[in-house]
Amino acid sequence: MKKRRKTLCDCVRRAVEQHLKDLNGEDASGLHQKVLSETEKPLIEAVMKHSGGNRVKASKALGISRNTLRKKIEQFGLDA
Repeated sequence: MKKRRKTLCDCVRRAVEQHLKDLNGEDASGLHQKVLSETEKPLIEAVMKHSGGNRVKASKALGISRNTLRKKIEQFGLDA
C-alpha cells in the first residue's frame, strides 16, 4: 500500500485542530483571521522565492494583482 502524501490542507487542518485543543474551552473567536494571517505570509515568501523575486510571476501564481501583492509584501515586512 502506498504511503499517503501529506497535503497542505491536511497540515492546516491538524494545526487548527491542535489550536482548538489548546484553547481548553476558551473563546475561539478570530480563528479565521488567525489562520489566514499565519499562512499567508509563508505562502507569499515561498512564491516570491520560487519566482526569483519577480512580482509579476508571483502575483500570477498567487492569483492576485501586483498591487495586492505589493500591499501584502509591505504588510508582512517582506521587502528587504
